[in-house]
Amino acid sequence: NCISPVRRPCGVMVLVNPQSGRGQAIALYNGHVQRMLTEADIPHTLFITERQNHARDLVRSADLTQWDALVILSGDGLLFEVVNGLMERQDWEKAIQTPLGILPGGSGNALAASSNKNHLLTSCGFLLCKGLVSKLDLISIRLSSGARLFSFLSLAWGFVADVDIESEQFRQIGALRFILGTLLRLASLRIYQGKLAFLPAESERGSDSASFSPADSRLPDHLLAPLEQPVPQDWTLVEEQEFVLVLAMFQSHLGEDLLAAPDARADDGLIHLFYVTAGISRATLLRLFRAMQTGTHLDCGCAHLVYRRARALRLEPLSTAGIMTVDGERVEYGPVQAQVHKGAARLISACCSPPPFPE
Repeated sequence: NCISPVRRPCGVMVLVNPQSGRGQAIALYNGHVQRMLTEADIPHTLFITERQNHARDLVRSADLTQWDALVILSGDGLLFEVVNGLMERQDWEKAIQTPLGILPGGSGNALAASSNKNHLLTSCGFLLCKGLVSKLDLISIRLSSGARLFSFLSLAWGFVADVDIESEQFRQIGALRFILGTLLRLASLRIYQGKLAFLPAESERGSDSASFSPADSRLPDHLLAPLEQPVPQDWTLVEEQEFVLVLAMFQSHLGEDLLAAPDARADDGLIHLFYVTAGISRATLLRLFRAMQTGTHLDCGCAHLVYRRARALRLEPLSTAGIMTVDGERVEYGPVQAQVHKGAARLISACCSPPPFPE
């Protein structure tokens, strides 16, 4: 079965970002999470992050033999730090198998929403107490500078990335910041020039030759060619060069109330690629985002919205200015490519997609 128990009794590292969401994460821990863990007889130690990348540094140097799981009480940004901190370790291959738990305490809470459909904090808390672990895809993101990141949620350029970053100034109103940010960006809709290519999910291409230097042996990206070279011949080139947004989803939810990729599963080995081309009206774009709350945006029949399933992609912005995000975190702007690595991490979750993984 693809869901397996964490060995018990387990010692848990709980990482909390006190600035997350509306600054409510500490109160959630004191008022709910601590009691639930104590009643479930789960030993745990609280770590409060003090700066950006603090969690990344903590897990990069931690003695992971002390911990049976790492639990993040925050939004998706803190989990992004933890995943990349684990992948930066010398023992990354073993470290990334440490079960990861997410307790929603931020504005977005997309991974928590993707894994749990009911009351988020209570649902995630029960899952943690049960200690059920399933597979989680990791997506290798390569930037033009040569930097490499590992993602679990999304890659965004254009409208979605703009709203995510520009709405940071409204963080104190919680998830409402995204609604306000969407309305403000709709009022001044931007068009971006760029090139997009992807490897369709149904491609038969195998892993016969790695394209990147073995100097970085972490999860080799055998489907990607170096950014300075053309994409492989079996990739699909998107002719349209004017985009409102490009969004690659690796989970079902973009936010707690945004079901962006209804068919996505945490371990499906797929990139769910959406893009919206220029010419869409503001009213139609708003309707799409309203429909996304129930996951029905693909049923709207919008000619400007395209959805494809892929295993790898390359995005090359031609517009000189813009915002790019990975898991909601701003990254350097420029050409980027990505490849999915199926089931490379472990997630404390009730979600599991057939067929089961062999042990």
